[in-house]
Amino acid sequence: MFKNPSSSNLIELNGEYSIPIVALSIIMSVIASYTALSMNERAYKNSFFHRNFWLALASIAMGFGIWSMHFIGMSAYSLPVEMHYHKSLTIVSVIPAMLASFIAFYIASRSNRTYWTYILAGSVMGIGISSMHYLGMYAMEMDLLYTYDRSLFIASIVIAIIVSVIAIYIFSGFRRFVVNRFIQLITAIIMGLAVSSMHYTGMAAITFYVPKDFIPSSMHMHMMDMNGVAISVAIGMIVLLGTLLFSSLVDRYVEYRANYFDVLTKLPNRRLFEQKLRKPIFPEHLAIWHLHDLEKVNREYDYQFGDEVIQWVAEVLELSTSKMVDLYRIEGNRFAFLTRDMYEEKQMQEEMEKVAELLRQPFFIQNQEVTLQATCAISKAYNYEEASSIYTNALSVLNHPSVQYNHEVVMYDPSIHTYTFEREIADDVFDAMLKGELYLVYQPKVSMQTYEIMGVETLLRWNHPVYGMLSPGIFIPILENHDRMKDVTDWIIKLVCRQISIWNVEGIPFGQVAINIPGQYVTSPRLLDVLKQTLNDYDIRPAQLELEITETTFVKNIAEAMRAVSVLRQEGFSVALDDFGTGVSSLSYLKQMPISTLKIDKSFIDEIPHSQKDSSIIQAIIRLGESLDLAVVFEGVETKEQVEFLVATCKDPIIQGYYFAKPMIPEELKGWRNKDVE
Repeated sequence: MFKNPSSSNLIELNGEYSIPIVALSIIMSVIASYTALSMNERAYKNSFFHRNFWLALASIAMGFGIWSMHFIGMSAYSLPVEMHYHKSLTIVSVIPAMLASFIAFYIASRSNRTYWTYILAGSVMGIGISSMHYLGMYAMEMDLLYTYDRSLFIASIVIAIIVSVIAIYIFSGFRRFVVNRFIQLITAIIMGLAVSSMHYTGMAAITFYVPKDFIPSSMHMHMMDMNGVAISVAIGMIVLLGTLLFSSLVDRYVEYRANYFDVLTKLPNRRLFEQKLRKPIFPEHLAIWHLHDLEKVNREYDYQFGDEVIQWVAEVLELSTSKMVDLYRIEGNRFAFLTRDMYEEKQMQEEMEKVAELLRQPFFIQNQEVTLQATCAISKAYNYEEASSIYTNALSVLNHPSVQYNHEVVMYDPSIHTYTFEREIADDVFDAMLKGELYLVYQPKVSMQTYEIMGVETLLRWNHPVYGMLSPGIFIPILENHDRMKDVTDWIIKLVCRQISIWNVEGIPFGQVAINIPGQYVTSPRLLDVLKQTLNDYDIRPAQLELEITETTFVKNIAEAMRAVSVLRQEGFSVALDDFGTGVSSLSYLKQMPISTLKIDKSFIDEIPHSQKDSSIIQAIIRLGESLDLAVVFEGVETKEQVEFLVATCKDPIIQGYYFAKPMIPEELKGWRNKDVE
C-alpha cells in the first residue's frame, strides 16, 4: 500500500483534473453541509418530530454529500485507462460517512460540552470522511497498480480531523449564531472544505503505475463516461437535499397546523382567532355559536360519539355560510364566525338564522338521533374602540340570564348585556384566586447572544367555570375598571415570590421574574409596602424581580410615574417599560425615565421583516434603546425570519415568544429548561 513497486517494467502514470468538475465537487460538499446544518438546527427547536429524527436526516445529508463529493471529484480526474466501480463496495462506502456524521452530531449536541467534546466529535467526523474516501478508492477497478505516499496519506486524515473539529466547534459552540444565514453559510463552507481538502490531499498521496508496453485508451471517451457519473451523482444529490429541505418545510407546516388548527375539526383554533381579532377590518362582525350541554351527549353515549357530533356541526357551519367570513373553533362547544371584508350586519344575521334552522333539525350519528340546543350571539365593530370589545360583547350575550338555548340569534345590546357580564367577572375573581381557576404561567426570555434564559415573564390565566378560558385581553380591563387589579397584583406578587423561593431551593436559575404592574397601582404607596413585606416573607432579593409598567402609565401621569419608578429603582428593583411604542409618549421624557429595559410590543414584530415600515420602526427603537444603555426585549417572536432580522439588527436581542416557548406552568417550564439544557 505504501511501498513503491520495484519492477523496472512499470512506469508512473499521471492524470489531469477537470477544473469545472472539481468546482462542482466542492460546491456539492458545501451544499450538503448547509443542508446538514439546517436539519440539525431543527433538532434544537420545538418540533413535531423527535430530535434524533433531525440528527438522522442531518447525518444522511452530510454522509451522502461526502459520498457524492468523492465520486464527483474522482470523475474530475482523467486517466487514459478503463475504469469501473465495484457496485457493492461503492454503495457500502457511504455508510461510514453517514454513521460518523450521526455520531459526531450526536456528541456535539450533548449538554456540558468541553473542548474534548469537539475534538472527539471532529475526530469521528474526520475518520468517517477518510474511511469513505479510501473505501471508495478501493472500490475502483482499473488495469493498473497504485500506491500511497505515507506522509500525504496521514496528512489527508489529519486535515479531515482538524477541519472537522473546527467546523463542529463553530457549528455547536456558536449555535446561537446559526440562525444568521451568513454565519450558517460560513460554517457550511468550512465543513465542505473539510471534505474537499481530505479528498484532494488523499488523491495527491496516490501514485498510479502501468507496464511500459501499456497502450492508453481514449482519454476523451473516459472523460465522457466520468462526466456522466458526475452529472448523475450531482442530480441525485440535488434530489436528496431537496427532499431533506422539503421535510423541514413539512415539519414547520405540521408545527403551524398543531399550533393554529383544531385537531378534531381541522378548523382554525382560538389562537389564530385571537390573532385575527387584533387586526380588524371595518366594518367587522363576530358571531359565536354556543352548543349547550354538550357534556350530556358525552355522558349518554361516549366521547367518540361526542366528537362525531362536533365534526357534524363543524361541517354544517362550513357549508352553510358565505366565503366572506372565517370559521373558527374557539372552545370545545363554541364556534366563531368573523368577517374578513366589507359585510352588512343584516347579511350576517340572515346567514346565522339559516344556520339556526339547520341546527334545529334532528340528525343521526351512529344510527342515533341527536338534537342539539344552541344559541348564537352577534356583535359588531365599526372602529378600533369597538373592536377591542367585540369578543367581550358576544360573551355578554351568551352568558346573559335571558338566553334560552333554543337556537335564537341575538344581537348585542349594550343596555341589556354589558353590565351583567362585567359584574359577574369582577365578582368571581376572588373565588377564582382561592379555587385555582386563576393561575400563573411563565414565558422565557432568551438572549440571542448567549442563548441563556435571561428571565421569565409572569402571565395571568383564567379558566372560568362558566366561560371557559378567558383571554387576559377580556378580563384584565374589566378587573381594572372595577378596581380589582390591585388585589390581584398583590396575589400575583405573593405567588411569584413563593415560586422563586422554590426555584432557589431547587437550584434552578430562571433569571429575573417579571410581573406586570397595573398603571393605577404604580404610584400607590401600597405597592412598595406589599413588595417589601412579600420579599421579606420568602427571603427574596429585589434584583430577582422585574416590574413591567406600560408606556401608557407614563403618558397619563408622567411626573408621578417617574417619582414612583425612581423609588422602586432605589430599592433595587429592575423596571421595564412594557409595550413600548404603543403609548405615543414624548421621546424627550424617555431619557429621564429611570427604567432598565425596553419591551417592544408584539404589534411591531408581527410584520417584520416583510413590512419595511415596521422594520424601520424596530431599527429606530433598537438604536434608541442601545444609545440609552437599555436591555431590549422583543415580545411575540414566532418565526425564524423574525429572529434572523432581530439578530442582524440588534447587538444583544432578548427574545420572548412562541419561537422558543409558549407560556408554561412551573412544572412545564422546568421540563422545558431541562430538555433545552440536554
